[in-house]
Amino acid sequence: MPAYTTRSSGGAATLEPAASAIMRLALVVPTINEEASIGRLLDRVRAALDSAAIPFEILVVDDDSRDRTATLVSAIAEDDPRVRLVVRRGERGLSGAILDGWRQTDAEVLGVIDADLQHPPELLPELYRAIADGRDLAIGSRYTPGGGTGNWNAARRLLSSAAVWATWPLQKPGVRAHDPMSGFFLVRRRSVEDIAFQRSGFKLLLEILIRSRVGSVEEIPFAFGLRSGGESKAGLKVGWDYARLLARLYARKLGLAQHQPTIGVTLKS
Repeated sequence: MPAYTTRSSGGAATLEPAASAIMRLALVVPTINEEASIGRLLDRVRAALDSAAIPFEILVVDDDSRDRTATLVSAIAEDDPRVRLVVRRGERGLSGAILDGWRQTDAEVLGVIDADLQHPPELLPELYRAIADGRDLAIGSRYTPGGGTGNWNAARRLLSSAAVWATWPLQKPGVRAHDPMSGFFLVRRRSVEDIAFQRSGFKLLLEILIRSRVGSVEEIPFAFGLRSGGESKAGLKVGWDYARLLARLYARKLGLAQHQPTIGVTLKS
C-alpha cells in the first residue's frame, strides 16, 4: 500500500503519495428529488477532493426523480467527466442505490455521501486519509467525541441511541463503531468484494461492519447538518426495514437462520 505524507498548499491539505500509484475513490450520491441541493453538493465534493489531490469519480444514482435532479447532474457531467449519472427506474432504496453505484466502478476505495448537505463534503479528505493510512473503513460519525446530531429533538435522539445500542452485540470485537448507521463513509473495495449484501433498507454500513472483511475502523466526528431541500428518506418503512435487518443479523449470529439463496448484490473486481 502506498504511504502518504501531507503538506499545506494555499491553505489546503494535500496528500502526496510516496509510491507512484494513488488509490482512486468512487463516491456514490443517492438521490431522489434533490434539485435544491445537488448542484451545491457536487461543487463542494469536487472542491474538497481536488484540494487534496485525490483522484475520484462521483456516481449520482438517482431513483427516477420527478424534479430536475437528473437534468442538473447531466449538465455538470458534460463539463466534468468525473461525474456520472445512473438512473434507476421501478426501484427505490438507499442500500440498493449505493450497491448499484459501486458496481459501476473498479475504484479501490468506495464511498457514499447524502445529497442533502447534512454530511459535510469537506470531511472527505480526512476520511480518505484514514484509508490511505491503512484503515479498511472510515466513518463520518455523529456519536464519536466531537460529533453531534444537530437539532434533533429528545425523542429522536433517544430512538437513535436505542437503535445503535441494539447493534452492539452484533458487531465484531475490535472493529465496533459508535455510529454503525452512518450514511457517510469510505471503505476499501477488497473488504466488501464477493459478499452479497441486502439491497433493501437504509443501513448498509451496519451490514458491512458485521459481514464484511473489514479489520480496522476509524471514526471521524462531524455534526449532522440541516437538510437543504429535497425529500427525507426517513419514515415508517425505514424503521421496519431496519427491524427486519436486525432480526436477520441476530438470527444469523445465533445460528437460527438456515442458508438462504443470495438475494443481495455482490461486488466483483
